[in-house]
Amino acid sequence: MIEVPADHLPADALTPVLPEYGSGSLADLLPSVCAVLGVPGAVDVLGLAGPLDGVDRVAVLLVDGLGAYQVPVASAYAPILKDLAAGSRSLTAGFPSTTPVSLVTVGTGAVPGAHGVLGFTTRRPDGRVLNHIRWTDDPDPRAWQPVATRFELAAAAGLAVTVVNKPEYAGSGLSVSATRGAEYVGAADPASLAAGMLAALGAGPGIVYGYHPDLDHYGHADGVDSPRWRSAAADVDALLDRLLHGLPARSALLVIADHGQLNVPAPGRYDLADNSDLSAGIVGVAGEPRVRYLYTAPGARADVIAAWQGVFGSSAWVLAREEAIGRGLFGEVAPEHADRIGEVVVICLERVVALATGWEPPTVGKLIAYHGSVTAAEMMVPLLISR
Repeated sequence: MIEVPADHLPADALTPVLPEYGSGSLADLLPSVCAVLGVPGAVDVLGLAGPLDGVDRVAVLLVDGLGAYQVPVASAYAPILKDLAAGSRSLTAGFPSTTPVSLVTVGTGAVPGAHGVLGFTTRRPDGRVLNHIRWTDDPDPRAWQPVATRFELAAAAGLAVTVVNKPEYAGSGLSVSATRGAEYVGAADPASLAAGMLAALGAGPGIVYGYHPDLDHYGHADGVDSPRWRSAAADVDALLDRLLHGLPARSALLVIADHGQLNVPAPGRYDLADNSDLSAGIVGVAGEPRVRYLYTAPGARADVIAAWQGVFGSSAWVLAREEAIGRGLFGEVAPEHADRIGEVVVICLERVVALATGWEPPTVGKLIAYHGSVTAAEMMVPLLISR
């Protein structure tokens, strides 16, 4: 039996939240920062001109998995985070609320339907599944994700732009899609991450972007508010301490996340491999457990939708692709990207997941915390600002 710790979510954490593209989403962050720093054509949608008045260099730190609903839990082990979060605001992630989608949404300032990274995994035109986390150069990231990044646009306007991230991520398909145009600085640990970000800030005006993955990792592996997750939250605080005490004059630190997480108990785990009602008519599976993309045999889609609705009931939205697009979940979807979305989209609403043993590694079913869906716990992310 899988042991699942309490993640201390309030009752409203499972309320569906739609992306606030164009008014308060991750897609609006870098355009707003660029506008404050004078990049032509950029629009300050988030109203950062006031909080960043007089700033000529901005550091953005993305803490993977630190959703707005996880900040109060982490604050018990992170007093600096607690102080920084006082009076802060929240943004929405894009959809699905998962790392590759969010990283490219932040980096491009574009909605997922435009940039085309539309899930943790998606199906390619040849039927193979692309895992965006394990993506190298096939397909060519500049073709798969054609939108210019905000780093490219800022660099073209004369700003210095730097990304500080794990050395092993340099040149990956995801890094190229999300951060091309920036100078890449490798940082193997939090101390190196802080040092790299502060060095770039100290060099002069510009944008510095850093990524820290550990909180998400231990949430998946052990659960939100597990002992190792608590330790990772304390490490986030140590990282913030280094950054805040090292900020040079005329600089600001913005702390964001790509998504939140919620723990899923054993009774909420449905697996295609164990249920003939769920596997019937399926010829392909992608997405991830909280947002499952299904590809169906010819003529089988209506039956698949009915079967999945029968199993999940009110605990999930089971939508045809066209309905999912029509609800605006992805923003406006470029026609060439539509087929990357499943013919059937299953969006889990309660503490349930749709596992796909046989279609994905069995380790996926052993995770404790998940994300990707539209609940507030997954969609809401903090925007913390310090001068």
